[in-house]
Amino acid sequence: MPAQPLASIVTPFYNEEKYLSQCIESVLAQSYDNWEYILVNNCSTDRSLEIAQEYASRDNRIRIYSNEALLAQQKNINHALRMISPDSKYCKIVFGDDWIFPECLRLMVEVAEANPSVGIVGAYVLEGVSVSCDGLPYPSNVVKGRDACRLSLLSRVFLFGSSNSILFRSDIVRSRDPFYSELSHHEDTEACYEILQEFDFGFVHQVLTFTRRENASTRFMAKMFNPNLLDEFLIINKYGRLCLDSDEFKKLSRDISRRYFSFLGESILYRRDREFWEYHQKGLRSIGYRLSWTKLSKYVCWELINLLLNPKMTVGRVVRYFRKSG
Repeated sequence: MPAQPLASIVTPFYNEEKYLSQCIESVLAQSYDNWEYILVNNCSTDRSLEIAQEYASRDNRIRIYSNEALLAQQKNINHALRMISPDSKYCKIVFGDDWIFPECLRLMVEVAEANPSVGIVGAYVLEGVSVSCDGLPYPSNVVKGRDACRLSLLSRVFLFGSSNSILFRSDIVRSRDPFYSELSHHEDTEACYEILQEFDFGFVHQVLTFTRRENASTRFMAKMFNPNLLDEFLIINKYGRLCLDSDEFKKLSRDISRRYFSFLGESILYRRDREFWEYHQKGLRSIGYRLSWTKLSKYVCWELINLLLNPKMTVGRVVRYFRKSG
């Protein structure tokens, strides 16, 4: 590109001394040169701030801010995004325990520069040892925003990954305050669906980001709450009518309702604790849905019938349950 527009890279971090150096090094290794790097320390108690300061002393494109008080994750990300330069044209979040490949910024910015209608640019993501966000047919690198949402809903292929895997136009970031909802259940996904109602989606058919999935908080969430079904239920009910025709929405809504409430019925039988139910009730309240115990009783009955008629399946479920609980 003859002139590189300014790109803002934002890393909010809290106690990331194990991975922060790798994250920062990946930014310094970018083939794209015109960037600012904003690191926001959320009251870390380990060596994270010291590590960030060491890098800032070597490169004046790095700026460090420290919060006076510990912020919740969504509030801290929004706080960090407010610090991007008014001259910034593109914005990229890189979490402190993740990293980006050397060509990430250059290739994402190229797609956005060539297509002014694009508001978000994604790419393939390396999640641990698996590649994800691979649902957009090659060689398509620009699709209508609503078509991207529709494809994601119908194919159950998540094109957007996480905040770490996409690039935004900075004007969009500045126009939304807070950028991410601080009340929703899955704020990064919802932001993509909202933005793509007005903007197109760009895509680079290369692996450009790395997301660490095997961390303690992710394992805890998956083990205790199984959030994926709830996330799918919320997204379909909140955005399905905007992206799907009537028949597609009805079919998809019936399918996710059956799977989600069957899971909740099963959870009653396994006597999940209050924290589990508070988690799911909070998520459902975010779309104005009140959990009906009367409705759940129907799914409990169905689950009991399944357990009685399929003893082999019942033994397998009990074994898996105790393995997860252990």
